[in-house]
Amino acid sequence: MTKFSELNLSPAILKAVKRMGFEEASPIQAATIPLSMEGKDIIGQAQTGTGKTAAFGIPLIEKIDHRSHHIQSLIIAPTRELAIQVSEELYRIGRDSRIRVLAVYGGQDIQRQIRALKNHPQIIVGTPGRMLDHIKRRTLKLDQVHTLVIDEADEMLNMGFIEDIEAILSSVPEERHTMLFSATMPEPIRKIAERFMHHPELVRVKAKEMTVPLIEQHYVKVHEREKFDVLSRLLDVQSPELAIVFGRTKRRVDELANALNLRGYLAEGIHGDLSQAKRLSVLRKFKEGKVDVLVATDVAARGLDISGVTHVYNYDIPQDPESYVHRIGRTGRAGKEGMAITFVTPREMGYLKIVEQTTRKRMLPMRPPTWNEAFEGQQRMSMDRIKDTIKEGNVDEYLAVAKELLDEYDPQQVTAAALKLMTKEPDKTPVHISEERPLPHKKDNHNRRGKSSSHGYNKGRKPRRTTTSRKPY
Repeated sequence: MTKFSELNLSPAILKAVKRMGFEEASPIQAATIPLSMEGKDIIGQAQTGTGKTAAFGIPLIEKIDHRSHHIQSLIIAPTRELAIQVSEELYRIGRDSRIRVLAVYGGQDIQRQIRALKNHPQIIVGTPGRMLDHIKRRTLKLDQVHTLVIDEADEMLNMGFIEDIEAILSSVPEERHTMLFSATMPEPIRKIAERFMHHPELVRVKAKEMTVPLIEQHYVKVHEREKFDVLSRLLDVQSPELAIVFGRTKRRVDELANALNLRGYLAEGIHGDLSQAKRLSVLRKFKEGKVDVLVATDVAARGLDISGVTHVYNYDIPQDPESYVHRIGRTGRAGKEGMAITFVTPREMGYLKIVEQTTRKRMLPMRPPTWNEAFEGQQRMSMDRIKDTIKEGNVDEYLAVAKELLDEYDPQQVTAAALKLMTKEPDKTPVHISEERPLPHKKDNHNRRGKSSSHGYNKGRKPRRTTTSRKPY
C-alpha cells in the first residue's frame, strides 16, 4: 500500500490528511494523485466508496493559489447532496492551505449564493443546472479556471445532464486540467472525453467488497410524511440501548432531535455547523448514556469513536453505498450483533437495490409497528426492568410498604399500577418535520435521446475531435 507521505504532498495537505485519520492511500488515490500532479487529464473508472473525492481533491488543492481571489477550480456533481458532501471534504483537505470552497446547487436561494461568490471562493462545487444559471448571470467568472472535475458522470447521464455538462465545459478555458470520474463508461461519456480532454490517462479501480455480516438489516417502505411516527413507534417497540438516527441534511438533524425530545426521548443532534466543543459535549453525553438517541449527518458521524450502539435508523436512505456501510458500521462491533433499519420512500427503491448489490446482502422488509404494538413494547420494557430489579435482590427496604399495599389492594392491580407509573406511553404530540425531496429518480438513459441543446454555450468553441453534429443526448 502507498502511504500519503510517499506522494510528495505539501506539509499542509499531509497535516490535513493525518487529521482526517488517513495514512495509506486507496488504490484510486495512489494511481490518480501522481498523474494529476503531473497535470495529466484523467478518466477514473471507479465505484463510489473508493476514495474518489480525495483522489481529485488533493492534487486540485495543491494547485490552488490561496492568495488569488479568482475561481480556479470547478467540480460538477449530479445532486446537491453530493455537491455538499464533496465541498465539505475539500474544505477539510484544504483547511490548512487556507482554501475557500463554495457549493452552489438548486433549491438554495440564488441571491445568497451570489453574495457568497463575492467572498472570492477559489473552488466551486455545484450541480449542472445551478452552475449554468450562474454562468448565464455572469456571476461565475471562469477565465482563471485551470482545473475541472466531473464527478459521477454516468449518474449525470442517467439524470439527463449531459448537455449541461457540455455547455459548462465549453465555458471554461480550453487550456485546463480535466478529470472525469464514472463507475461505467457508456458511449456518451466516452464522447465527452474525446471532445473535451487532452490524451486522458485511464485509471480503473475495482471497489472493495463492502460487507456487514453481523448486522441484521431491514427496510421499511414508507411515505415521507409518515416517517417520524414510524420512527417513534420503532423506538418504543425495540427500546434500543443506544441508537443513532441518520438524516440527510443539517436542518433534518435539528428538526428530528427537537421532535424526538418533544415526544419524550433523550435526543441530541450532531452536524457540521456545531462547534468542536459542542460536538464533544454531545458525544460525551451519548457515551455516558445521558442521551438515548444521537441524530447525525453522514459527515458529522465519520471518524467518530462510538461503541455500544445497538440500533441504526436511516431516516433518509443515503445516496451511495459507501455512506450506508459507514452508517450501519456504527453497530454490530466487537463481534456483537446490531440492527439497521432503513426508511425508503416508494421513489427511492432503486437506491435500495444498489446498496444491496454492493453489500451483497438482501435487506428484509419490515412492517411498521402499530401504536398498540408500540405501547405493548413499552410495557414489556417496564416489566423487564421489574424482573431485573427482583433478580438483583436489593429490595428489602421496600418490602414493608409492599406488604401494606398488598393487604389493601389486589396484587394484580398493584403490579398494573407500578407498570403504569414506569411505562412511557406512546406520545402523539404534534411535531414539525420539513419534507425533504426524495433522491433523484433514476431515469431511463434513452428518454432524452435525440434532444438538442438549447443553451448556446458552445459558440466559438471547436471540438477537439470531429463528431456528428447531432448530440447523443
